[in-house]
Amino acid sequence: MQKTILAVLLAFACLSASAQRNRKVKVITEYGTMTIKLYDQTPLHRDNFIKLVKKHFYDSLLFHRVIQHFMIQGGDPDSKRAAAGAQLGNGGTGYTIPAEFRLDLYHKKGVLAAARDDNPAKASDGCQFYIVQGKKFTEGQLDTLEQTRLGGRKLPVDQREVYKTTGGAPHLDQHYTVFGEVVKGLNVIDSIAAVKTDRNNRPVRDVRMKIRLKKKFLLF
Repeated sequence: MQKTILAVLLAFACLSASAQRNRKVKVITEYGTMTIKLYDQTPLHRDNFIKLVKKHFYDSLLFHRVIQHFMIQGGDPDSKRAAAGAQLGNGGTGYTIPAEFRLDLYHKKGVLAAARDDNPAKASDGCQFYIVQGKKFTEGQLDTLEQTRLGGRKLPVDQREVYKTTGGAPHLDQHYTVFGEVVKGLNVIDSIAAVKTDRNNRPVRDVRMKIRLKKKFLLF
C-alpha cells in the first residue's frame, strides 16, 4: 500500500516538474538569446506555443517585421525560404486561438504576445508572435491614451508606473493576448529592434531564430 502511494506521489511530482520545465523557452538569435517565461494564466497560448516549439516549427524562421520603439515580430512559416525583400506576414498554421485577455497581463517591455488579423473575436494567429520593446510614456501621454485608444479604461497605478519607467505599448492592452515575458536577455530585443529595415519593416539582413524548451534539472 505504501509503495502504491509513493508511486502515485512520484508520478504527480514528475508531471508537475514537467509542467514547470516547459514554462520557459529560449529564443536563440545571432544577437543573443532571450529566455521567455510562458504564463500559466493563458494556457491555450502556452500549450500551443510549447507544441510548436517541440516540433521545431520556429527553427530558421525570421523576425520579419521590426519597428524600433514598438516590437519585433516573427513566426511566419513562409519566412523560412523567403526571397530577399519579399513581403511577409500572411503565413500561418491554418487555425486560430481564442483570445485570453487578462487585466493583469499587459504590454510592458519584454512581453510575448500573439499576432492576429482584424477578426472581431480578436482570436490569435496560430503561430505568429511579437515581443514588445515599446517606449516610455509620461503621465500626460497615458491620460490621453486612456481617452483615445483605451476607450476610457483607466490603467492601474502599478501598470502606469511600469509604462513610465520601463516602457511598453499600452495601446495594445486587451486587444492582443499577452502570454509570456522575457526574463533574461532584454538587451537582445533592443539589438534586433535597431537593425536596418525596408519599407515593409522587414530587416534588410535576415534575423533568424531558433526556439527551444529550457530544461531544468531537478532533484527529487
